[in-house]
Amino acid sequence: MNSTAARTLISMNIAERRRPAPTLTLTRADHQETLRTCVHRSLREYFDNLEGEEPVNNLYNMVLAEMEIPLLEKILKHTRGNQTKAAEMLGLNRGTLRKKLKQYGML
Repeated sequence: MNSTAARTLISMNIAERRRPAPTLTLTRADHQETLRTCVHRSLREYFDNLEGEEPVNNLYNMVLAEMEIPLLEKILKHTRGNQTKAAEMLGLNRGTLRKKLKQYGML
C-alpha cells in the first residue's frame, strides 16, 4: 500500500471512530422502534404465550439463533457473498463466521 493510500485509510478510520454508531431501528408509519425494543417485545410475547408451560431449556441459544440467522443472511447479501468482507463488518474472524454459517446450515 502506498503512503497516500495508507494516510487515506488512517483518516477514514479516525473519522469512523468519531461517528456515533447507528442505532438499529424498525421504522413504522408513526415511530421508530429499536432492535432492543423488538427483542424485548418478542420475549414478553413468548413468555405471555407459555400459558403455564415451562420455557425451553436453551432459551439463550434459541434467541441467539433468531438474531444471528437473519443478521448473517443480510450481511452476506450486502457483501454479495464475500465472507471476508462480511466477517470484517461483523467484527468476526473469517473462520468464526464460517463456523456460524455451518452451524445454521448456511454453507
